[in-house]
Amino acid sequence: MGKRSRQRQKNQNAGRDNRDNNAGWGAGYADIVKENKLFEQYYKEQGLVPEGEFEEFMEAMREPLPATIRITGYKSHAKEILHCLKEKYFKDIQELEIDGQKIEAPQPLSWYPDEQAWHTNMSRKIIRKSPLLEKFHQFLVSETESGNISRQEAVSMIPPLLLKIEPHHKILDMCAAPGSKTAQLIEMLHSDMEVPFPEGFVIANDVDNKRCYLLVHQAKRLNSPCIMVVNHDASCIPTLQIISDGQKDILFYDRVLCDVPCSGDGTMRKNIDVWKKWTTSNSLHLHGLQLRIAVRGVEQLAVGGRMVYSTCSLNPIEDEAVIAALLEKSEGALELADASADLPGLKWMPGVTSWKLMTKEGQWYANWSDVPTSRHTQIRPTMFPPKDPEKVTNLHLERCMRILPHHQNTGGFFVAVLVKKAPMPWNKRYPKLRKNPLSSTSAQTGDSSAASSPADAPNLLPEGTPEEVEEDGPGGKAEGEAEHEAPPGDSQEAGGKQDSVCGPPPSKKLRLFGYKEDPFVFLTEDDPVFNTIQSFYDLSPSFPKLNVLTRTHEGKKRHLYMVSKELRNVLLNNSERMKVINTGVKVWSRNSDGEEFGCAFRLAQEGIYTLQPYIRSRIIRVSVEDIKVLLTQENPFLSKLEDDAHAQAKQIGMGSIVLKYIPNPNNPAEPQCPIQLCGWRGKTSIRAFVPRNERCHYLRMLGVEVFRDRQGLGQKKRDGEKEGKEEVEKEEEAAAENEAELENGAENGSSEPTTACSSKETKS
Repeated sequence: MGKRSRQRQKNQNAGRDNRDNNAGWGAGYADIVKENKLFEQYYKEQGLVPEGEFEEFMEAMREPLPATIRITGYKSHAKEILHCLKEKYFKDIQELEIDGQKIEAPQPLSWYPDEQAWHTNMSRKIIRKSPLLEKFHQFLVSETESGNISRQEAVSMIPPLLLKIEPHHKILDMCAAPGSKTAQLIEMLHSDMEVPFPEGFVIANDVDNKRCYLLVHQAKRLNSPCIMVVNHDASCIPTLQIISDGQKDILFYDRVLCDVPCSGDGTMRKNIDVWKKWTTSNSLHLHGLQLRIAVRGVEQLAVGGRMVYSTCSLNPIEDEAVIAALLEKSEGALELADASADLPGLKWMPGVTSWKLMTKEGQWYANWSDVPTSRHTQIRPTMFPPKDPEKVTNLHLERCMRILPHHQNTGGFFVAVLVKKAPMPWNKRYPKLRKNPLSSTSAQTGDSSAASSPADAPNLLPEGTPEEVEEDGPGGKAEGEAEHEAPPGDSQEAGGKQDSVCGPPPSKKLRLFGYKEDPFVFLTEDDPVFNTIQSFYDLSPSFPKLNVLTRTHEGKKRHLYMVSKELRNVLLNNSERMKVINTGVKVWSRNSDGEEFGCAFRLAQEGIYTLQPYIRSRIIRVSVEDIKVLLTQENPFLSKLEDDAHAQAKQIGMGSIVLKYIPNPNNPAEPQCPIQLCGWRGKTSIRAFVPRNERCHYLRMLGVEVFRDRQGLGQKKRDGEKEGKEEVEKEEEAAAENEAELENGAENGSSEPTTACSSKETKS
């Protein structure tokens, strides 16, 4: 799409928005009538809702969606957050009555493990706007920003649970934005907090460049070195290569999350404009794209791996039709897994084995043979169920899961779990190619020129090795073209420099738009920057220097980041294949005044839990009272610390330090999880370099009630209708300002950034 075409599309979208506003409901969601006769007619005829429940189903669709929150599971602080929620905030809001509605006590989701997810009958609008819930709302905003809570729809939490993630799994999230499911995947990788670098990783992709940055924001809250955000069309996401045992190999994923774009009619409770816009043509337009994305997902899945396909639509055209077509194309390579016992307590309806199509004019088609030729461009054969009853039985479509809103007061959702039993049949049609074995030197340094030199003669892979993935599977072609294969020679010519890839690459592959990202430059083990860092922090010999990267080729390195060894392997061998938006967790930042104290780099709070296991000096063990002082006072004198911490601080010179709290199991009144903070030891004072929301988080864990000092956030508007939106905007601006203040404070050695958390001790 050229510049002019993109501008035309932009103008069309703007015009569409204007038409919607002129249609009379631009004044707000309150004016939208929650009625759609076509929707009711369609779903009555499909028979997806059990007999006698349709009115209950429609009533639930018209009710606001309850608020749900999820406590991040991999943080060692999860139990403390849960305790804080139960003992304080949930008790405070019990028996409240707001606008004539009695607020029920929040309840845990029965099917989510370890009481880590909760729901209440309060809508998000009530939580934002009610003065009686102001403290609870501030708690949610603050803890969400610091990554300890996710405000996520209940049904959205299901797909990651069904993937059954282990810390060593390589995971692809194909359509990841806005990132709530991606966050779950990262948490599961870090189930053991004692392991700073799990063997597995998450590659989170989205086609929309702007939404990728929303995805980065979500992922960064979790401070993981095992996440990479990339920007590609999921239906032709490139095949990646890695070095394995000194040889180039194809990267196959152990787990793939395929949460595809959909018509979203399961979200009517929160996205109220769907009532106005819903039509059957939405699903007809999306079916082909959904199938292509699913095909690309299973192509990249390892044999024995697990892929979860999900939509927030109830429509069989987007759900069972895609799964049935995918299973048929796989010729036995895929099977639907029975996940009925994986989430005890979850109510769901089994997938259906028959369905019909309806046009937006209300005309029904039960078979492909009934469709007139004039409609063949909109309606495709894969949208219908297979005709052969025995084939339908063997597909086991009843193993799909459809969640209906009225069963557990949730949104609507569809999910299916697929297991790959063998390579996909279309991947066997070309000779399998592999590069000559690389020297250990090039593998270690990631010399991409050595890896892709045209002088290397390709060798045939021995039988039984992983197959090369063809860039266009059958789902990516028009019906009738699926069996037509280009000869290998032609495909390589068409592919340009893709020496080791069989088959033609997708036409969209190199069409990358959006911002030009800074490069990802890995440091070498003998980089001069490590000289002072090594001695100043007394880094362990096991510290993985090769995993450290920066974002500039020239000039002074401002920040240093770390990724896992496995992600480093992916980055070094695929720089020309993929557009990386973000990866790595920040572990050090340059401090211009630090050189006079022995090191030009101070520790960064984002990466302290990753880095601290390798640091053997400049650590001060602190008590609960010490942390309270450090987080509520600016630049407290060393003498404000308790005797033990004071004595330790006097033994350490000026500069960046680690403040470490180790829980005492004999004192259950204190937090029972370790706390690590970055700090600065000044000449006579000490301070913590911790962002605002994290300060509030730690203080709450210590039994200190915190609330937002609104004077520091600008004049609060009195217009009640705008209050909720503006409050959220202020929170986001405050978070950005705090980050800038923190960086500036560290760079020039000036006083600590002013915290916006006022506090007072509570007796509970």
